[in-house]
Amino acid sequence: MTGLVPLAAGPSPLWYATRAGGTVALVLLTATVALGIAVGGRYTPRRFARFEVSALHRNLSVLTLAFLALHIVTAVLDTFVHLGWLVTVVPFTASYRPLWLGLGTVAFDLLLAVAVTSAARLRIGQRRWKSVHWLAYAAWPVALFHAAGTGTDTRLTLQLALYTGCIALVVAAVWWRLYRAGPGRFAVRLWAGVTAAVVPVVLAAFLNSGPLQPGWAHRAGGAAPTPPATGTVHPAPASADDEGESE
Repeated sequence: MTGLVPLAAGPSPLWYATRAGGTVALVLLTATVALGIAVGGRYTPRRFARFEVSALHRNLSVLTLAFLALHIVTAVLDTFVHLGWLVTVVPFTASYRPLWLGLGTVAFDLLLAVAVTSAARLRIGQRRWKSVHWLAYAAWPVALFHAAGTGTDTRLTLQLALYTGCIALVVAAVWWRLYRAGPGRFAVRLWAGVTAAVVPVVLAAFLNSGPLQPGWAHRAGGAAPTPPATGTVHPAPASADDEGESE
């Protein structure tokens, strides 16, 4: 059996659940943020009542947290990469890809703060709640860079199309909000417009210089460990990075 090594087992169902949960959570977060931006303030679409828009926004937020919980729990339970529960609330403490996993933790903490303050909205007051609620908008680009930097499927055409669609939706919502905002609050409008223009450019530059380049799995903070052998013998792949494994 010279030149043959045990064939490594593929990722577990938990690994796939982690990837699916994270992707769906990102799509739902994008929809939540875009809706909040587009119909925020006193604007209400003519075909919908205000309470219907609010209910849709609230339901999207709950679904986002549900799939985010699935993403986190399955990632911790999966032994493909040993993370631990501390990583889920304390950013940048993981030994594996600390920066990119840390960004995911930051996004989760921001969304958790929004959820907690929303539950206590009547006690803390509208002004305090609204100031914390803005954190949801900050969580979106952080989650986007977490997904792009950590995900094993970033190189896939479908995944890149998904990132592009998420960015396009949020940018369109921002420009729509600026269009109907009218005069006034120039500084806020300028900041929003610049941010909407900068985020896609920065993400594209990051993808081209990072995740889309060979060797990203190691430069990002280490490739995933090799899964347990199954006992079947086949030639071993060149490396985990070449196979696209990252978590």
